[in-house]
Amino acid sequence: MTRESLVAPPRTPGGGDDSAVLTQSRTQPERFGAIFDAYHAEIHGYAARRLGPDAAGDVAAQTFLEAFRARHRYDPSRASVRTWLYGIATNLIGKQRRAEVRALRARARIGPEPDAEGHADRVHVAVDAAGLRGALAAALADLADGDRDVLLLVALAELSHQEVAAALEIPYGTVGSRLNRARRKLREALGGTNPMHAQEDHHG
Repeated sequence: MTRESLVAPPRTPGGGDDSAVLTQSRTQPERFGAIFDAYHAEIHGYAARRLGPDAAGDVAAQTFLEAFRARHRYDPSRASVRTWLYGIATNLIGKQRRAEVRALRARARIGPEPDAEGHADRVHVAVDAAGLRGALAAALADLADGDRDVLLLVALAELSHQEVAAALEIPYGTVGSRLNRARRKLREALGGTNPMHAQEDHHG
């Protein structure tokens, strides 16, 4: 896996019409297919980065199944469709905490990538569970579940603090405190390197 593949994936083209499409799907279920087409690949990628490719398909499928069932309860004033889907996916991943931590521990035992030595300044690109190695994987495994959720929604999904709050249904201030705590612990584990510096100013 190349370093380029470890950066957060580009946002799937969406738009202001997403909420309208989802609302229309309440009476026209076939319209939900447009939501699936727009976001399935992105949600699948997020699940793969957190749990690995084997579990990603099930998480992505369940995310859209739950979204379809809950489409009547979606409130566009609270979150965009994209943010809402990330919240559902994160909750489903939360049901597999042991699997995620186990995978991170396994990657920690693998050790650093062969070319990782001397490139601490690039460690921020490796906040990706599919390519984690060494100390970073171990540090992520040691984070509290809520802290890890917040950090990875920022690092992998590039959600703003406000979007993370909406996705997880937690106060805005809680997002900041969890993210700061996670950054501090990772920085300490990595000898002072901040793996989140690419997202430091991403507050949205």
